[in-house]
Amino acid sequence: MHNSKLNYSIIFLFVFWWPLLLFAQSSQQAIWLNIDGAIGPATQDYLQRGFDKAIEQNSQIIILQMDTPGGLDVSMRAIIRDIIASPVPVVGFVSPSGARAASAGTYILYASHIAAMAPATNLGAATPVQIGGLPGSPGKDTFDKFQEDEGAADGASQDPMSNKIVNDAVAYIRGLAQMRGRNAEWAEKAVREAASLTAEEALESDVIDLIATSIPDLLSKIDGRIVNISGQALTLSTKQMVVEHFEPDWRTRLLAIITDPNIAYILMLFGIYALIFEFSNPGMIFPGVVGAVCLVLALFAFQVLPINYAGLALLMVGIAFMLAEVFVPSFGALGIGGMIAFVIGSVMLLDTGVPGYGISIPLIVTVALLSAAFFMAVVGMAIKARQRPVVSGMEQVEQSTGEVLYDFDRQGWVRIHGERWEATTRVPLKRGEKIRVTAVNGLVLQVEPYSNTADSQDTASQIKEG
Repeated sequence: MHNSKLNYSIIFLFVFWWPLLLFAQSSQQAIWLNIDGAIGPATQDYLQRGFDKAIEQNSQIIILQMDTPGGLDVSMRAIIRDIIASPVPVVGFVSPSGARAASAGTYILYASHIAAMAPATNLGAATPVQIGGLPGSPGKDTFDKFQEDEGAADGASQDPMSNKIVNDAVAYIRGLAQMRGRNAEWAEKAVREAASLTAEEALESDVIDLIATSIPDLLSKIDGRIVNISGQALTLSTKQMVVEHFEPDWRTRLLAIITDPNIAYILMLFGIYALIFEFSNPGMIFPGVVGAVCLVLALFAFQVLPINYAGLALLMVGIAFMLAEVFVPSFGALGIGGMIAFVIGSVMLLDTGVPGYGISIPLIVTVALLSAAFFMAVVGMAIKARQRPVVSGMEQVEQSTGEVLYDFDRQGWVRIHGERWEATTRVPLKRGEKIRVTAVNGLVLQVEPYSNTADSQDTASQIKEG
């Protein structure tokens, strides 16, 4: 009887308490995300998916490990909005040793609920740099160090638009500093003077909350800390926490590939050239399909990348000039001018100043030379082929030679290229006589005797042409 009661107790504990134990275990979980390299659309997509997973799994914290030289303004601001709106605390961690959170990474670290750095890391150099597009347009700025002029140490510029961009960035990072209770004065200095700090200096200046050597050390040091989530205080319990590393999925990897400026550049040009080849040779279909797909992918990439529209216009003008050289021979003037415009436009197209978000100069030169060769050779050959005389079909029958099958005065039968044709003539013809086709009227040929005079005329003309 006693054993029976014990068994029932075990079953009761298993059925009713096991789900609670599972829930407790799942709540002691951390999602570990990485920012490694330049910040762009692919990074934004990856972090957004990671935040969504952390919310779905009821994770206690999100660890955002960073090693970045900066990135695109529009992506950075989207990531910061996700951090501020996140119901799960975000711990920004500049790691491993030797890593940095420069430019846009500094803003993200300031926005995190807890800011940490590993030894021998640094942050700062958060001055905005305006690039292509309309001045002041959203998403058209990147963050990089550019205060090389010692006379501009205060970050001021005589250009009102530059002052406007810098002042907007200062207000933005000061707002993040005040929201998290961090050093707002140094944050402004990082924007205006491109200042940087090591991990130890950042801790002394109240820019970060702590220094940790690794993620386990980080979890140990933030245990018991109180963070503010949507106006409510939350005490962290992280000593026994299980860390799950969230890897980028195939969609994020694909987005990272097509938004690479070099890949997007190649896709655009390949798409344009494939469509030109299809239009020059209608009916091939395959070049048109591949070209359309590549062009759509390139347009999507340029839609999320900060392109310079003046550079894009110059690139298109260069392609048009090189194409015009095929139709309007200008002794190389259009071709050379088109190549120069093509190179200059390619250099200007994505001149962001951020590592990883510019087009390689060797790639531009190589593509320019290949483009010139493409238009001068491939397209030129295709157009010349269309201008050659027809060598098949009814058009080819005209001016062909043959022989008479039977004697006839007005209408009879002849043999042309081994085939019997009905023919008409203005002079009587004898069987076996050689004739020339002068016209084709439906399925009836107009013929005349192929005399020695015609042979001598053809021979003379051939000698003259030679």
